[in-house]
Amino acid sequence: MAAVADARRLVIKVGSALLVDRSTGDLRADWLEGLSDDVADLRARGIEVILVSSGSIALGRGILNLPRTDLTLEQSQAAAAVGQIRLAGAYGTALARHGLVAAQVLVTLEDSADRRRYLNSRATLEQLVRLGAVPIVNENDTVATDEIRYGDNDRLAAQVAVTAGADQLILLSDVDGFYSANPASDPAARRFDVIDAITPEIEAMAGDAVSGLSKGGMKTKLMAARTAMAAGCDMAITEGSPLRPISALERGAAATWFVAQGTPQQKRKAWIGAMKPKGQLQVDAGAVRAMSRGSSLLPAGVTAVQGSFGRGDPVEIIGPDGAQLGLGLTRYTSEDAALIKGLRSDAIEPVLGYPARAALIHRDDMAT
Repeated sequence: MAAVADARRLVIKVGSALLVDRSTGDLRADWLEGLSDDVADLRARGIEVILVSSGSIALGRGILNLPRTDLTLEQSQAAAAVGQIRLAGAYGTALARHGLVAAQVLVTLEDSADRRRYLNSRATLEQLVRLGAVPIVNENDTVATDEIRYGDNDRLAAQVAVTAGADQLILLSDVDGFYSANPASDPAARRFDVIDAITPEIEAMAGDAVSGLSKGGMKTKLMAARTAMAAGCDMAITEGSPLRPISALERGAAATWFVAQGTPQQKRKAWIGAMKPKGQLQVDAGAVRAMSRGSSLLPAGVTAVQGSFGRGDPVEIIGPDGAQLGLGLTRYTSEDAALIKGLRSDAIEPVLGYPARAALIHRDDMAT
């Protein structure tokens, strides 16, 4: 079974029902402070943390005195615009108690469906984590329409975990794991401790949402688990109501762990390696030696550019003898790559007219 202590990068999903009091519509400040205590403890142990948090619409609804019934799209967007400010401020205050900086990241489905925007999101999350910030990710409900929505934060959290290369994802829920049936209506329902494959039988056991504030049910959690596991990320479902839910999980609180086969790095490189290349980059012997040591491909090592490709497209890496060395996702278009091939990093900006990225293909985006 996976253990939180083994995580390198951890994504935690927080639902509206945990953050917002259902009867008053107010923020549960004591619960948020407990979660921030857990985050601080994880960070102190060297575990990087990204939070995926619902709550903006639920908070904004109360502030704007909107009805408790289903809201129109326009009402939801208005509530989100108000609630996002309150939610970000609350996270900022709670984490600041521990000297941690909160960073708000708003995304839509398009940000993961479009490869260029996906790479932008990945780079932003990576930079924030490296700088020591705690990213707070939420769907951008102020602009998202049905066509570009995730629709629930379980699947959003899984996609964030994939994008960020996380090795663990924890869904804080209103149930303490995955059951063979709905435990609220079936006393014979049993909880699974570990699931290492999502079979048709497992899928048939999933039910629908019952919470008045959250949209996610077990079906969406299984979809999230499938996404996470395919990317080499373990996922847990556990009850989030304790004031320190991650500490409770580490002390043995009930949970279901969906255990992935392989690591995020292995799965990502396999995904890249299966792509159809849209161009080629020929490199010199120095670049070959650097890549063999695990380095990124820099423009200085490129001798020729072939094909037409955009930023984020897969390209072949060809050695000086014509042998294929691997496949990678380029950080430059073919036009820009042709302009900067052979150049040192400090010579790129004058040619392109904008600050350069150090790597043409980063080692994390390379399958060799």
